[in-house]
Amino acid sequence: MTLREFLQQVGSTYDRTAGTGSEAAKTLRAAPLVFGPIVPASYLIKGSAGNGAGAFCPWVSFFDPDETTTATRGMYLVYLFAEDMKTVSLSLNQGVTELRDTFGAGEAQKKLRGEAAAIRGALPAEQVAGLSDVINLGGRAGLPRAYEAGNILAHVYELESLPSEGSLKTDLRGMFELYQDALELREELRSTTRDLITTIKSKEAAPQDPLLYFAPKSDSEYRQIIKERVIKKTRKHETLVRHYMAFLAEAGFSAGTNVHPRDIVARRDGDDWLIEAKVVRRGNVSHAVREAIGQLATYAFLLYPADGQPRRMALFTESIGDVYASLLSHQGIASVWPTEDGWAGSSEAVNAGLAQKEG
Repeated sequence: MTLREFLQQVGSTYDRTAGTGSEAAKTLRAAPLVFGPIVPASYLIKGSAGNGAGAFCPWVSFFDPDETTTATRGMYLVYLFAEDMKTVSLSLNQGVTELRDTFGAGEAQKKLRGEAAAIRGALPAEQVAGLSDVINLGGRAGLPRAYEAGNILAHVYELESLPSEGSLKTDLRGMFELYQDALELREELRSTTRDLITTIKSKEAAPQDPLLYFAPKSDSEYRQIIKERVIKKTRKHETLVRHYMAFLAEAGFSAGTNVHPRDIVARRDGDDWLIEAKVVRRGNVSHAVREAIGQLATYAFLLYPADGQPRRMALFTESIGDVYASLLSHQGIASVWPTEDGWAGSSEAVNAGLAQKEG
């Protein structure tokens, strides 16, 4: 099913009185299968027709797991169907529950509108052009009105005249870029303005490099020391690893993620692979590639004997381009990244079965 067919099917068949067991509700819950090949591998996808009673405005949401994993808090990207099923809005939106619990419904919506306006105003004009700062879902009290208040920017589509599949995909990819820019701008506003940004900032600790304070005096002790280090990976990183592990299992690899501090170890056809996963943040491929080279070299040296070195591979959340793939190949490192059709990669990765042949 294409993205366009999915939106049309939900819009033409959804009936909230049919409850969450209806065919349209089942279609919404299958959203990860439809959007998974299009959405960056590190994001979480969820479609919902409500809990118990059917929702007035069913939705499909995309969560940056380092920001949130639920529509009740934080910033997220979402397709919101209007109550009359005439429009669907691809909205950069904000969860209301944390604010409603703290300030009450009316004040929460006021704060959502204020934050949305502040973030929108801080974005470059070229990113805002062509997007709507208002969505109309029917104005019903409760969640629909909160969604309207939380909208930062949106593409609004008439369901009877949806754009082409290519245009829908281009819009979606552009909104993911907007999502990341908006997250960064929100934190800048939080630190530079007073009482403007009131959504709760995640208290989770930032990931730590297990080698941050690692300085063994001799090579006789480094293996034991590194094994005692603790590293906390970001949720986006964990999601990427989980998705790729599913591919490895299908490809016949024996693989594991519990060999600290390595991200993935895999084996097939007599080859042992050391795999490092990297999140490309805000398009900074160079930084992710440099980190991958450094960590793979370090782990191979510290954790494997000289006569038992593993083959090395770097896994990324998006394409790193031919130049950086060639750089990694020059260092003896295969590379892999997700595409709409599965997992693409360097020739070394394809030949080893770690990625799929294009076409």
